[in-house]
Amino acid sequence: MPDYTPPIDDMKFVLSHVVGLGRLPEHPDFGVLEADVVGSILEPAAQLAAEVLAPLNHSGDKEGAVWKDGVVTTSKGFKEAYKAYCDGGWNSVPFSQAHGGQGLPWLVTFAVNEMWQGANMSFGLCPLLNQGAIDAIEEHGSDAQKGEYLEKLISGEWTGTMNLTEPQAGSDLAAVRSRATPQNDGTYHIFGQKIFITYGEHDMADNIIHLVLARLPDAPEGVKGISLFIVPKFLKDGTRNDVLCTGIEHKLGIHASPTCTMQYGDKGGAVGYLVGQANEGLKYMFTMMNNARLSVGLQGVAIGEAAYQHALTYAKERVQGAPISKKGNTTTPIAGHADVKRMLLSMTSQVQAGRTMAYEAALNLDLSRANDKAAQSRVDIMTPLVKAWCTDMSVDVASTGVQIYGGMGFIEETGAAQFYRDARILPIYEGTNGIQAADLVFRKVLRDGGAALNILMGDIKKDMECVASGRGDDFESITTQMKAAYQAVESASASLASLAAEDMDYAAAISVPYLKALATLWAGALMARSAKAAQDLMADGAGEGDFLNNKIICARFFAESFLPHSVAHATSVRTSARVVVSSVF
Repeated sequence: MPDYTPPIDDMKFVLSHVVGLGRLPEHPDFGVLEADVVGSILEPAAQLAAEVLAPLNHSGDKEGAVWKDGVVTTSKGFKEAYKAYCDGGWNSVPFSQAHGGQGLPWLVTFAVNEMWQGANMSFGLCPLLNQGAIDAIEEHGSDAQKGEYLEKLISGEWTGTMNLTEPQAGSDLAAVRSRATPQNDGTYHIFGQKIFITYGEHDMADNIIHLVLARLPDAPEGVKGISLFIVPKFLKDGTRNDVLCTGIEHKLGIHASPTCTMQYGDKGGAVGYLVGQANEGLKYMFTMMNNARLSVGLQGVAIGEAAYQHALTYAKERVQGAPISKKGNTTTPIAGHADVKRMLLSMTSQVQAGRTMAYEAALNLDLSRANDKAAQSRVDIMTPLVKAWCTDMSVDVASTGVQIYGGMGFIEETGAAQFYRDARILPIYEGTNGIQAADLVFRKVLRDGGAALNILMGDIKKDMECVASGRGDDFESITTQMKAAYQAVESASASLASLAAEDMDYAAAISVPYLKALATLWAGALMARSAKAAQDLMADGAGEGDFLNNKIICARFFAESFLPHSVAHATSVRTSARVVVSSVF
């Protein structure tokens, strides 16, 4: 089967005509980023993704990372691919020019990063975690720490990790037991064990910079007593720090990404350096986690795209039976069967919706860094929506891909199963999707009286009003479905506020269906915006007709097939809280 091909035309369409490059703040070097400039960035990235990373995806899955005596060896070709990735400057794309970065906007970066994740998610996890470490040090580190670590992390010469989870402390970080002991020279000795550390040990970079949560001796109990420390694998003088990978996990998927157990302080204490203020570590770590959560949502888009491409190629090649409408012995590729068409349309419409959601969040991340307060509110509420909806979507899309293959999808050699296995981690790590729903309901909707929600609903209403001006049956149908979903989510939001006032457990019980209702509505609004942009381009005689018409078809399919799910989830919000809370297990 052919490997992944980055969907550059789709990316350019979303960037230029749906989300909008023109909405970006000006770049200090490039000024207003035009489509041709962005294209000159995307094309060589696509070449690296397709020609270097994608061919390693299936072999890396079969071979996996190997641990022996504390040393992790990555799959064949990964080390060389990482060097090519760094030599091309790709690790530095979004970061500060003051430390060797290119300072490009996150909107463009997300398009680039989608390619790494779609080509080879196990590989893409290394720069994803490094990205979060850079953000945390840049935002909260001292000038000396920035000077020592950022340039090499941004170039990719070093990589970064985030160390939160412990055997007894998964989502509950209040249970963290790792400890930090102050030393006379201003450093700290770190002791403890961390698990599930992505790329905690590997052979692709010269040094690994761990960001570790630990407690000081006089720290208060709970999350208020957690501090953040930089713990390098190698110290400044070149000596090995007292940190060791004691094993890697054998997992359902992402086999080529080493998921490490890290032991700190077996030989007297791992040297660590406090980031920012003591006992503020959780706040600092959220800088990494929020960055990573959007990136994990983007991973969902990427692996969904890869699974769709894989299934589409097979459906066009696999000859089996005749369409019901045909008589005689005529046979056809299965892509000609109506139900397979439905499955393919389901896959691509969801992926296109997820891509637009992730890119819209990235744009608002750029705007928020230019001190746009409304944009920051959008980022806050969009983050759990992108992470949860896009990752749940990826599992559904990858499963549909296996279904299109039929029995051959259950056979590992075809590669369809790998997408399904790899995608399954996405709704779990960087905060399970249940945690995303709780974050949405309690922190992003109820805590500020619905201010951020009102901004997002206002955006959705504008899209709904815009698409209503579209011409033809497609837009009439899209508008009808959007109105029904919008009214259902409005009603669900009122019910959420009422239920929370009565009993917070009621709000927790319906947090997941509420997230699904809101996220699906937003996804539908962005698909509607895409359809209107496509129709406007066709009216202007711009763009390729079949490509643009497909955008309208996908938007209508999404409206008719998925926006009713928003209504159903909203109904669950209004009706199911009490029965959930009263149930006993």
